[in-house]
Amino acid sequence: MAGLHTSLRSQPPSFAANLHSFTAKLLLLLTLLPLSLAIFAFLLQWRGGGVDDPISRWSPDETHKFPGMDSSPLATVGHSSHSSDCSTLLGHSSAASFPYFRDWKYKLDADLKPKICITTSTSASLEQILPWMFYHKIIGVSTFFLFVEGKAATPAVSKVLESIPGVKVIYRTKELQEQQAKSRIWNETWLSSFFYKPCNYELFVKQSLNMEMAIVMARDAGMEWILHLDTDELIHPAGAREYSLRQLLLDVPGNVDMVIFPNYESSIERDDIKDPFTEVSMFKKNYDHLTKDTYFGMYKESTRGNPNYFLTYGNGKSVARIQDHLRPNGAHRWHNYMKTPNEIKLEEAAVLHYTYAKFSDLTSRRDRCGCKPTKDDVKRCFMLEFDRAAFIIASTATEEEMLNWYHEHVVWTDKTLNLKLLRKGILTRIYAPMTIIQGLRESGVFASIIASAQKSLSKDKFLASIESSNSSASATVSFDSRKIGRNRETARRTLEMPSNILHEIAVPPLSPPVMDGELESEA
Repeated sequence: MAGLHTSLRSQPPSFAANLHSFTAKLLLLLTLLPLSLAIFAFLLQWRGGGVDDPISRWSPDETHKFPGMDSSPLATVGHSSHSSDCSTLLGHSSAASFPYFRDWKYKLDADLKPKICITTSTSASLEQILPWMFYHKIIGVSTFFLFVEGKAATPAVSKVLESIPGVKVIYRTKELQEQQAKSRIWNETWLSSFFYKPCNYELFVKQSLNMEMAIVMARDAGMEWILHLDTDELIHPAGAREYSLRQLLLDVPGNVDMVIFPNYESSIERDDIKDPFTEVSMFKKNYDHLTKDTYFGMYKESTRGNPNYFLTYGNGKSVARIQDHLRPNGAHRWHNYMKTPNEIKLEEAAVLHYTYAKFSDLTSRRDRCGCKPTKDDVKRCFMLEFDRAAFIIASTATEEEMLNWYHEHVVWTDKTLNLKLLRKGILTRIYAPMTIIQGLRESGVFASIIASAQKSLSKDKFLASIESSNSSASATVSFDSRKIGRNRETARRTLEMPSNILHEIAVPPLSPPVMDGELESEA
């Protein structure tokens, strides 16, 4: 019995020793395990693979794409998708890429919905067209119908545009104008008050005829929505859960035929703006996005002595669903031959209009119009009061006088007034477009597109294109678009119209509501 008690008393020290040994081993394991994992992760990172970091998650595979990215010549530039070079990460690889995203490409899924196209009539340069186009690609536009003339129709510009997938370039040749002379529009009354007038009226008719052709091309291309936009305008798709025009239109009910985007107008703060898209962030909001009390309460301070609240138009732009009997209704609206479209007006999204954003815009507009700088003659050429006043100043004043006038009527230099109007909501800051376009430029996208287009053209083809463009241009010089449709017997055939066709008068560029004493009216 005594031996048994002795044995029982000696057991606890042995058990304690075993427990101590087990604890020591466990602590050693817990120490070595994370250390081993850390060394293993370091080796994987050092070898350049195996770690799914935030940057690589946004690589341009088939399932991760920014809305609206389309195929472009950039896709043909050689690169390695597995390179860990810092230059690739920061967007400075040999292939153009979106900054801070590895090897970003412009590629649009064939089944991405809805399919959106933009049509425009332009004579702008690549410096304006490329940022405008690729910004809209990013927010969801896949196809562009560009009716070009002037600088935009020169080989140096048009051949670059033609090299971009999703872009259809239409030249204003004699054949095109003869085809448009046969349009049914000339037999209808909705646009007739704009026929055979110069400058802005002529442009308005030309845009309408181009829009009519774009509808046919959009239908053939399988588009679902069409938008007419000038190259000094950007869509600002605010209100959608992502910064995407595609997402915005995807949320539109199926019974809606037309969506109206109220326009905001650029409010520049310097007179030396060179690139409005990346240098302008302040905009004046549309009447439709303000309360009536705010708009009329701040009206005089907002106009600063100008004829209207906005310098130019204030009735926005619209996007239309592609459907039977669709027609243009002037440059700002669409209509339907067989019904009154069901339209909605967006409460947050807008068209950003960069009007008179550069001092040179005064003289460039003057040079495009041959009217006399008199109060009577400018009414024949321009629809809006500010355009008339600007044309007269640009035609009669000295450079110094023009600059002073520009400062007084266009440039917002009074910081106290700016801050007051920003607080009231009349003015607003919008940075998204300038950030996107600046990022595209810094990543070398535009330069790469131009370089790729130039390389793809052999010297013989380039010279042949110049000769072809020159011959086309010479063929159109004597063909005045204001005379289209005058010789109705030889220029076009008369179309018989059904009696139930709706002929709503074309919507011209309109100024916002004006305040005259106690009277408030629509301009």
